[in-house]
Amino acid sequence: MDGELLDRLRRQAARSGMSVQDYVIRTLVREDFDARFEDAVNETERFYGGGRGA
Repeated sequence: MDGELLDRLRRQAARSGMSVQDYVIRTLVREDFDARFEDAVNETERFYGGGRGA
């Protein structure tokens, strides 16, 4: 990780009142949730035949 990226992470973490480690973990958890939620929505749409616009 380059110094510029680490500095940006430190600033973002400080704004949130967190350590860099906690900030990164929170971001990864959120991204993972978003991906799993999107997969669940897509699976539901496939199961019910899309349903949009019908």
